[in-house]
Amino acid sequence: MQLHDVWFVLIAFLWTGYFFLEGFDFGIGILTRLLARDPEERGMLLATIGPVWDGNEVWMLTAVGATFAAFPDWYAALCSGFYLPILAVLVCLIVRGVALEYRAKREDEPWRRVCDRCVFWASLGCAYLWGLIFANIVYGVPLGRDGNVTGTVPDLLHPYALLGGLVTLCLFTVHGAAFAALRTTGAVRRRARRLARAWAVPAAVVLVVFLMWTQIHRPCLPAFLVLSVGAAALLAVVGMSEPAQEGRAFALSGLAVATLVAGCFLALFPDVLPSSADPDRSLTAAGAAAGPYTLRILTWVAAFGAPVVIAYQAWTYWVFRKRIGGVRTAPTPDGQLRRAATARSDSPRDR
Repeated sequence: MQLHDVWFVLIAFLWTGYFFLEGFDFGIGILTRLLARDPEERGMLLATIGPVWDGNEVWMLTAVGATFAAFPDWYAALCSGFYLPILAVLVCLIVRGVALEYRAKREDEPWRRVCDRCVFWASLGCAYLWGLIFANIVYGVPLGRDGNVTGTVPDLLHPYALLGGLVTLCLFTVHGAAFAALRTTGAVRRRARRLARAWAVPAAVVLVVFLMWTQIHRPCLPAFLVLSVGAAALLAVVGMSEPAQEGRAFALSGLAVATLVAGCFLALFPDVLPSSADPDRSLTAAGAAAGPYTLRILTWVAAFGAPVVIAYQAWTYWVFRKRIGGVRTAPTPDGQLRRAATARSDSPRDR
């Protein structure tokens, strides 16, 4: 393998990790309306991602930075051609992050309701827009002779791209429900388990349709097989009805998310951005890559830095591994009362 091929694989790995981790983040945000029935249950759900959601976004920043350094032409084409969708994603991420951080800073319910709405709509927007963006990358966009995208925003809203957004929206909802069942107790846990099974079937259906459409448009047997594994994993979630199977259900939903991203990158290679107007103008991994010296430096940096980051994030998840059992009222240094989530071990009655 050439270094540009190695970096294509590494970037695919970074995006896979991002969607696996941030996928259940977005799913939890969506479930604050679909699953939670009162402010306390919404607080429980948000507490499950409170310590980790910002760390999950590091994967996106790393993927974007790696694309900028290793494939500058690809980065330039994406940022210019997908400017408005990417801007919309950034706005959603900012609104969502502010709402998550400031939700507990005030005790009045109107403030919490505003923050909860921001979390829900921003999570839903991110879940849909990421699918739309990546579906367009796989499908192809009109490229000029200089490698710049010549299409407009309406050109990005074709049926395949809209279906791609629906796929990620459904997948992240299932993934979030499986994560909620794994990290909560009581009624929230039981409803999350049921919701994951209920949404797994429609998610598998839209994934199969997306799989067939992708195979017709960009035939690739490895991508077909990988996406088929994802659809089978979603259907397997339906049979995970026992409390002891919640870990396996989460692993299967995560597998479906990971295979979706991996399948898209497999269907894309050796291109990084196909041209829908003229295949000869497509950006390839070899043509869009930086120079050999730059790629060698990046490889050494990644070899030392990536294991440290992965180990640190794994340690973070281990520290915050206990289930969220409810909220308690605790005094703050300024003498006011503030509600905080409590973590506790599992018990038979919570199942």
